[in-house]
Amino acid sequence: MIAIGCDHAALKLKNTIKEHLASRGFEVEDFGCFTEQSVDYPEYALKVAESVASKKCDKGILICGTGIGMSMAANKVKGVRCAHCSDTFSAKATRQHNDANVLALGERVVGVGLALEIVDCFVDTPFSNDARHIRRIDKITQIEDKYFK
Repeated sequence: MIAIGCDHAALKLKNTIKEHLASRGFEVEDFGCFTEQSVDYPEYALKVAESVASKKCDKGILICGTGIGMSMAANKVKGVRCAHCSDTFSAKATRQHNDANVLALGERVVGVGLALEIVDCFVDTPFSNDARHIRRIDKITQIEDKYFK
């Protein structure tokens, strides 16, 4: 299952991505927002990040105006490795090398076509399971363990 969330600046793109994923056979849990009325993006980042960290959802997608605020907020949740991506190469690499489990996008940064390509790369690319990448992810976890008390 894929968790998805957005703020008011990204409602249209969130709905398009949700429909796209559903058409590909993915189950999607929508954590909002559901209107274009101004909201605070950290609330939606937290909902998606917690669903991924708890393993309720396998991956998450967050969208706001730039994707930056969402990624910053999501990465405050232990166990979340949120990658802000604006291109397909980064989306593929972050899955292969970092085992990123949340993707952040900016509706005001990428067009719909590119956004869907980025999402497809993110959900379709497996983690490489390469020892060097595992070692590096373990070091990220050690940082979390040190600072997330």
